[in-house]
Amino acid sequence: MGLLDDDRITAALTELDGWQRDGDAIAKTFTFSSFGAAMAFMAAAAPRIDEMDHHPEWSNVYDRVTVRLSSHDAGGITERDVTLATVLEQVSGTVP
Repeated sequence: MGLLDDDRITAALTELDGWQRDGDAIAKTFTFSSFGAAMAFMAAAAPRIDEMDHHPEWSNVYDRVTVRLSSHDAGGITERDVTLATVLEQVSGTVP
């Protein structure tokens, strides 16, 4: 899968609330109502991530989950990253 050009990345980020470019990746910090809700998000996202076989760099601190997406095999941002960001947005909307 090929790298996205700057225009495509910028266009994608306008459609992804809160996502920003972070060098050769896109990133967002999700904030939830509690630690349990943050863990529920990660647990709910895991099967979708495995289905895509495209795993994020992510970390949790209390009610926040920070996600960084990059296609390391391609050396930067690809459509897979944009697709996974979209999936994570959908999953986050299901967590109370």
